[in-house]
Amino acid sequence: MNDKLTAKILSVLPAQKVTNIELIQPLWSHYGELIRVHLEGCSYSSVIVKHIRFPEQNLHPKGWHSQLSHSRKLFSYQVEVNWYKHFSQLCADNCAVPQCLYVEQSASGVLLILQDLATCGFSALVKTPNETSIKACLRWLGHFHGQFMHHSADGLWPIGTYWHLNTRPDELVALDDKALKNAAEQLDNKLNQCQFQTLVHGDAKLANFCFSDDHQQAAAVDFQYIGQGCGMKDIAYFLSSVLPFELTYQQLELQVEQYLNYYFDQLKLGVNQYHPEINADELVKSWRSLYEIAWADFHRFLKGWSPEHHKINAYSETLTVKALAILN
Repeated sequence: MNDKLTAKILSVLPAQKVTNIELIQPLWSHYGELIRVHLEGCSYSSVIVKHIRFPEQNLHPKGWHSQLSHSRKLFSYQVEVNWYKHFSQLCADNCAVPQCLYVEQSASGVLLILQDLATCGFSALVKTPNETSIKACLRWLGHFHGQFMHHSADGLWPIGTYWHLNTRPDELVALDDKALKNAAEQLDNKLNQCQFQTLVHGDAKLANFCFSDDHQQAAAVDFQYIGQGCGMKDIAYFLSSVLPFELTYQQLELQVEQYLNYYFDQLKLGVNQYHPEINADELVKSWRSLYEIAWADFHRFLKGWSPEHHKINAYSETLTVKALAILN
């Protein structure tokens, strides 16, 4: 982190001095970095700085270097700015997110200074999921989806998730699975035309959650692909990041049923609290019928984007066959 950026942080918070800087991770495709900055003489002992620098050349780790890819990434950062400026403060305690302390935009990039969730009771990261941490994320998603049912997505993605069909034409062209390719638009329409729409996180993988020390509570980060959508898109994607795919399809099916039941219980709590005018039972019935559709929609993207990906497995293929049968 350069002296100019350090001076900016000290001036806007304000703080007396920076005592330590930790690189958390570089941002995808060399667009900057995510860092933790420790402070002295400030009401915040540490903050998270997301410093986004727009590169002159787009270097994608999977080889997707198109202008479309670059434009999508730039818009995703504008969406994240809009989320933190206009939406994040609306989140209830059951769907905790970091609050934005400062934002600055220029032609060359974006500077976001965010609360450090580690100082707010969410200091744990989970790399190997267990039932407790999985349920904590499902609880977060259930309450988040419940709170933001039929909410405006103004300034966010009109259709959320980073794999949305209209933003991924190159990956569709590259897809070799003809049956899935032919059904791509139908899958997309089925999700977009669902009666019940909410705000979806859009990248709700395990790595984008922080946890309390006992893993009972979760908070979410990384809101570049938040937008309107069916909540099953988040759920299918999240489960794809935590399920033990070495198990048989039947074993996984039992696990998924338990997780879906838990998620829907949490969703109903959120809906009943924030939107009692919505028939929660009808909502659950509608979304449960779209689980296979949502999974196949993500599978469509994945098979075109990275055909050797570990998430392309027997469970995903079987679920996709079921989804295509639903369409016929």
